[in-house]
Amino acid sequence: MKPIVTSLLLFVSLTLGTGAFAQTWATAQSRNPSNGRVIVFRYVQTFASGFSKAQQPIRVIVTWQYTSENGMPTPAERQRMDALEDLLAPAVEATGVATLALVSTGEGLREWTYYAKSEQVFLGKVNQALQRHPKFPIDIHVAQDKAWRTYEQFVQQVQKP
Repeated sequence: MKPIVTSLLLFVSLTLGTGAFAQTWATAQSRNPSNGRVIVFRYVQTFASGFSKAQQPIRVIVTWQYTSENGMPTPAERQRMDALEDLLAPAVEATGVATLALVSTGEGLREWTYYAKSEQVFLGKVNQALQRHPKFPIDIHVAQDKAWRTYEQFVQQVQKP
């Protein structure tokens, strides 16, 4: 995660239900000072009462690399990325297996940061959700993160207006 988050773009007062818990999402952006390219972030700003981060101690980052002169995906790539997210939501979020906490897009990379109860269950659900679809160009990185450090560090870096 690049520590260049500079401003909160828009508070999205959108409450979405995933699993048994509703979430309020917000967006932010950062600009790379060396090339002017933007990275757009979407993240859970607040979790519903009763949500326990401790129940999902496994950080799973799904990455999708792409090539682009402006750092952003083409419309066709963006549609496939959205399709991937739409396939994963009912498989891992709606079932309570994981929570999507942060999504970043820019500089040739889309990253979805999930927190899961179990690596094996998460990966099994992902494989099951994607098995009947064309292969997606993704990599999956898994690590213990009981304190949700990746997410918490990002949220602390966002400058509020």
